[in-house]
Amino acid sequence: MEQIQQLMINPEAWAALATLIVLEVVLGIDNLIFISVLTNRLPEAERPRARFIGISLALILRLALLGLLFVIVGLTAPVVDLFGHGFSWRDMILIAGGLFLVWKATTEIHHNVDPESQEEAKGGAGAVFSIVILQILALDLVFSLDSILTAVGMTEELPIMFAAVIVAVLVMLVAAGPLAAFIHNNPTVVMLALGFLLMIGMVLIADGFGVHVPKGYIYAAMSFSALVEGLNMLARRVRRKKAGSPS
Repeated sequence: MEQIQQLMINPEAWAALATLIVLEVVLGIDNLIFISVLTNRLPEAERPRARFIGISLALILRLALLGLLFVIVGLTAPVVDLFGHGFSWRDMILIAGGLFLVWKATTEIHHNVDPESQEEAKGGAGAVFSIVILQILALDLVFSLDSILTAVGMTEELPIMFAAVIVAVLVMLVAAGPLAAFIHNNPTVVMLALGFLLMIGMVLIADGFGVHVPKGYIYAAMSFSALVEGLNMLARRVRRKKAGSPS
């Protein structure tokens, strides 16, 4: 308790907290896009519950990983040497998560291009819901690992890490509904979001192999693509208004 009181009156601690919250929110965008795309495949009545469960699991997982902080830091130590390159547990988790993300984004793109080939019709809604939650949990693990390692690099104070993670996940929880609705109401945005997931998956794989791609490049590309799509949406809206107006 005394440590927390000292941190509350320390301006540097507040600056570190604000910076870390921003970084955690930015890192959570990838996770949020993935959750939005997955939950939009469920019946509309089940989507809010799936998003809530998925993001809540992300919070629980990140807090649990923070509790195992020293184990997480140790995951960066090489444990396997292949072709002259040492791979840590973190590297292998990132590669596995990246491959899963590429596979999932590819199958979702196929579903959007050929919706008649849905596999959901073969099972009940409960089975689909469970599969979605398991997929969200699997990617939560990958994104949580990156999030925790970022927190470790920013500050040594565990209370600041806990506070930043909790605030960032709460922001995700508030933004999940509007983002999912926006993606669902704009089909072209779905393909754009899936393209983002493909890119993120490849970046995770590259990071696992020791090729670090600066996050600034990734988010700059995503922002530019989103800007172009925003202009396309605006142009389509103007064309619809002109087509509906009396001559």
